Amino acid sequence: MLQPLRVGHVVLKVRDLDRSLTFYRDLLGFRVVSEMSNVMIFLTATGENHHDIGLLRVGDQAPSPVPSAVGLYHVAIQLADWDAVQRANTLLGERGLLKGAADHGVSRSLYTVDPDGNEIELYCDAPREEWEGRVDEVMTVRPLRLD
Repeated sequence: MLQPLRVGHVVLKVRDLDRSLTFYRDLLGFRVVSEMSNVMIFLTATGENHHDIGLLRVGDQAPSPVPSAVGLYHVAIQLADWDAVQRANTLLGERGLLKGAADHGVSRSLYTVDPDGNEIELYCDAPREEWEGRVDEVMTVRPLRLD
């Protein structure tokens, strides 16, 4: 059996690199680390990894993801804390980009989609004492209270 360390990065297929860059850099706060001939852009959240997200241009005619098809469901991006989630809620709400919110017991999450329909979860972990050693008992999907 293999012993994974972590998920290293995610590469998403997008129609328009500039439009996607605006979303991931200017809205979500990722930083560009490299670009390949208007085909791919590589971004990092913190600079600790060479890249966390890659964006691969597939062209304007590429079909949208089908919600019921096999494939990627969403990419989860961890925010620093509850205050950051609340700020994200305000920002997404102001821009009409908030698609949902959930208290998962182990985390507090907001949901949005990028310009190509890829679902993005923005979350912070719940305090460790609320779930450590009991993930199977406390993991749930409940409405998230944002007050």
